[in-house]
Amino acid sequence: MLTGKSILVTGGTGSFGKKFIETILTSYPEVKRIVVFSRDELKQFEMAQQFPTHKYPQLRYFIGDVRDKDRLYRAFEGINIVVHAAALKQVPACEYNPFEAIKTNILGAQNIIETALEQGVTKVVALSTDKAAAPINLYGATKLCSDKLFVAANNFKGTRDIKFSVVRYGNVMGSRGSVIPFFLKKKREGVLPVTDERMTRFNITLEDGVKLVLKALDTMWGGEIFVPKIPSYRILDVAKAVDSGCRIEIVGIRPGEKLHEEMITVTDALNTIEFKDYFVILPSMTLWDVEQFTTHFNGQRCTDGFAYNSGTNTDWLSVEQLKDLINTHLNPDVNRRKDDLA
Repeated sequence: MLTGKSILVTGGTGSFGKKFIETILTSYPEVKRIVVFSRDELKQFEMAQQFPTHKYPQLRYFIGDVRDKDRLYRAFEGINIVVHAAALKQVPACEYNPFEAIKTNILGAQNIIETALEQGVTKVVALSTDKAAAPINLYGATKLCSDKLFVAANNFKGTRDIKFSVVRYGNVMGSRGSVIPFFLKKKREGVLPVTDERMTRFNITLEDGVKLVLKALDTMWGGEIFVPKIPSYRILDVAKAVDSGCRIEIVGIRPGEKLHEEMITVTDALNTIEFKDYFVILPSMTLWDVEQFTTHFNGQRCTDGFAYNSGTNTDWLSVEQLKDLINTHLNPDVNRRKDDLA
């Protein structure tokens, strides 16, 4: 699938980007070129210590911002595949700096689309979030808009050989700024701040997030929003998994937060196909034969009234499962040993 291809990853020094690139280098050594595109020179320097170009001659480190279309145009030269992971994603920061989020998450998305069309890219997969389903915060709203842009890009590609699709999933275990690394730091104080004891979230590991993107690249017809079937967790169970001896302090829901996250709303489900391990939200404009697509991948229409919500999910992680997952998959940036858990 990737043999002889040139791949560019925006946000390539982030948690997902590093894991994706590590996977490509390990599993697809015949890849022609991998461009790490990001705006932070220090993160690129640090990543280059882990993946030096003398050891991995396929790698290129490219400083740039998705807001800068001219820089994207230069970076996309000779690129076949783009994985778009760059975003402003911290909910409070986006609420406080709304237009900054718009410039990166929406205008940056359109820059990716236009540059990909101009430079002969053949596949683009954009990363989304559960917060884009029925959004109540600006981050979710910008990502919903971004999703719409990437899906609609298939409408005006003309005769170009290019496909645009989206991958949407829940909280990534151990990613920078997420709850588990935060709890691991706070446990030393003996108190874990919990926003609301009823809160639930979807959970996915970095490895599974990478697998979903690779699956999308392999099977995409263009215009799909891929949604994986993944478990949920209760925030109190996460606290117990980190340290059952810590005191829980209820601090209240932050601006723009939900008690439960959705990835497929009841309305989305009317236009969604279910497969064994994932769902596909179909493009609102007909781009290809839906029945042929459904039959080809052995899927079926979602039932009336279906919704995919972290609070009503049928698959839940226990405290012991959470402990095992944290020990196995915790982001190495947190710099914890496996025995750091209680």
